[in-house]
Amino acid sequence: MEIVVGLNLSNPNPKVWNSSSPYFLPEVRAVMVSYAEFDKTPTKRKKAMEVGLHQYLEVPKDISIYLDNGSFSFLRRSSQINQQEYKEFIERAKPDWYPTPQDFIPAPAMSDGQQYNCMLDTMKINLAYNYDGFVPVLHICRYLNEYVTHLQGDHLLNQKKRIALGGIVPNLLRAPKAMPYQDILGHLQNIRKVFKDKKIHVFGIGGTATLHIAALLQMDSIDSTGWRNRAARGIIQLPGKGDRLVAELGKWRGRNCDENEWDVLTQCGCPSCRNNGIEGLKIKGLTGFMNRAAHNLWVLLEEDRLIKYHLLNNSYSEWYPSHVSNSTYKPLIDYLIKEKQVHTLFKK
Repeated sequence: MEIVVGLNLSNPNPKVWNSSSPYFLPEVRAVMVSYAEFDKTPTKRKKAMEVGLHQYLEVPKDISIYLDNGSFSFLRRSSQINQQEYKEFIERAKPDWYPTPQDFIPAPAMSDGQQYNCMLDTMKINLAYNYDGFVPVLHICRYLNEYVTHLQGDHLLNQKKRIALGGIVPNLLRAPKAMPYQDILGHLQNIRKVFKDKKIHVFGIGGTATLHIAALLQMDSIDSTGWRNRAARGIIQLPGKGDRLVAELGKWRGRNCDENEWDVLTQCGCPSCRNNGIEGLKIKGLTGFMNRAAHNLWVLLEEDRLIKYHLLNNSYSEWYPSHVSNSTYKPLIDYLIKEKQVHTLFKK
């Protein structure tokens, strides 16, 4: 499974893809930027279109650049996406992966009618952009089956080699009227079964525990900005465990590391901890942020490596119970393991 690294245009540091950076992570093979950030800053948009995204972001050509259409950001700004400008940006800035210009995100608290209208509006855009490399977007919601029916009903859409899934995060985070966890898993299992010939990207579930769920469901790629968001709040991730607060940065609160966890961190192999020690995780300012961010991303990539190793070696079922201790998502992993024979399922 590919981990797509979410970036922030206003502060792209740490540039983990840069081989000359002390935070270099050679495992990074794809990054994601949001079109909403370019739309908000016309000078950046113009420059990216002039030189292309790879040169603008200083990302090597062999690393893929994914473009998020920014629908959630536009929604929060009560702003509309100019579809023609979005299309022009793709043609000139040349991302390697890009969804349709807009999707309408069904919040769990919406009524059935509202969610249904979001489905119709999103499918209208998918149908209008059923050509070129535009990736159609579907949402995990009460009308996912209708999404599937509409997509299969259009010859060109059904020929697409890639699809994207959104709407999962608010359900996983238990927003009001969120779908039951097993319903979410059932939908994802069905999507994988129905579209077994397509590469499926899942928006925004790049945590160490949810990474296991995405891998067990055979998703092809996920994106994460959590490695940066946590770092900005003074939070780091621990392999198999979850978030720990290591820097006091004001209003943010969380669980602190215990003595054993600090001992584990002294053995951390990430470039930040190797070069700066665990004290580097605790400091404030940009340097502390970069230390924590690089650590978080390294943990995520290492977790992905371990998952792949154990799945390929038929040892996952024996390994994960002692490795994963996330109280929220571990039962979901248990459920998937119980329901499927992962020993044979993941031999590709």
